[in-house]
Amino acid sequence: MPLAPLDEAITIADLTRDPYPIYQRLRAQSPVLRVKSVNRTLLTKAADTRAVKDNPALFSSNDPNTPMEKAFEAHTLMRKDGAEHMRERMAMMPTFSARNIKTIWAPSYEKHASDYLDRLPRDQVIDLFPMLAGPLAARILAEILGLPDASDADMQHWSQALIDGAGNFGWADEPFARVAKANVAMNTEIARRVAILQTAPDQSALSVMINADDPIEMSQIIANIKIAIGGGINEPRDALLTILYGLLTNPDQLDALKSSGDWGSAFEEGVRWVAPIQVSSRRAVEDTEIRGLTIPKGDVVMTVQASANHDEEVFEDGHMFNIFRKSAPHQSFGSGPHHCMGTHISRHTVGKIMLPMLFDRFPNMELVDPASVVWSGFGFRGPLNLPVRLN
Repeated sequence: MPLAPLDEAITIADLTRDPYPIYQRLRAQSPVLRVKSVNRTLLTKAADTRAVKDNPALFSSNDPNTPMEKAFEAHTLMRKDGAEHMRERMAMMPTFSARNIKTIWAPSYEKHASDYLDRLPRDQVIDLFPMLAGPLAARILAEILGLPDASDADMQHWSQALIDGAGNFGWADEPFARVAKANVAMNTEIARRVAILQTAPDQSALSVMINADDPIEMSQIIANIKIAIGGGINEPRDALLTILYGLLTNPDQLDALKSSGDWGSAFEEGVRWVAPIQVSSRRAVEDTEIRGLTIPKGDVVMTVQASANHDEEVFEDGHMFNIFRKSAPHQSFGSGPHHCMGTHISRHTVGKIMLPMLFDRFPNMELVDPASVVWSGFGFRGPLNLPVRLN
């Protein structure tokens, strides 16, 4: 069987600026394609991305060429398989229990959401990215992780530095230099909080891990906290902004939601339409094939869940935001052993709390100049601004 064709024209800049037309073309013409700029084989069809994610025995998460290890200064659970991955993943899971979400984190989020909404001015154009979505996601995450003294600005800076470093597939110097400085600051704050939580434990992730009967290694506790910082801000932040863009540019859908109260459908459609985490890497542990093309042992495939979520075989008019569409499973929260552990808390806080609260406060919110909204990101994607008038 032949190797997948090699593309030398697609650039990281192209994929960062607007990947969806590229993915549409690849789904139709080359659903398995080696792309030189990212040094990976892109998989753009939903059946293929799910099959790879659901087969960790054949496709390992341990991608040795990812920039993630350099960015996080650790071999994180995101790049581990089997029992080793599960042990580190389960170390944090008590924090995200259904009971904790219901009794601790949801009430805390609701209080913070109310406080942040109180600060927003009416009848003037504001940007919801820096004034609401970013800071609120940072604040609740700081509490969940056990870093309540870290400022909103610190949390957002650390998160973006980790994201930019982990997604630095071009291996540029600046993102790595920036994340190295962020790691120093994170390490200092984590160490300070460990000393406190050893004598005053709570249900935060850091506390649960350090006070466990059989704790994982401290280096991996720190890595776990950083993984959560890296993904725990941009996902709910970008999901909220994406959903708001979708609703405010489709007033008939917004009116229907105000009547039905089914805000969860808007959440699911938003994260399907523009997946906050767009791609993931897996390494073939033996020679295999996908769609009649050879994937040699050691090659890294990139599952493009952003493309899978628009696959014409699964979603009709997948490029459109449509809360009325026939339900179908999207892949924005992953699949298999690495399914996102923050899924339930994100659905609860953004879908069940923030969306109805926001439109209850500001029922006539208006998106000002939709064409001015800038979308960006290859590994992680969302709007960089959302200018609205609140009334």
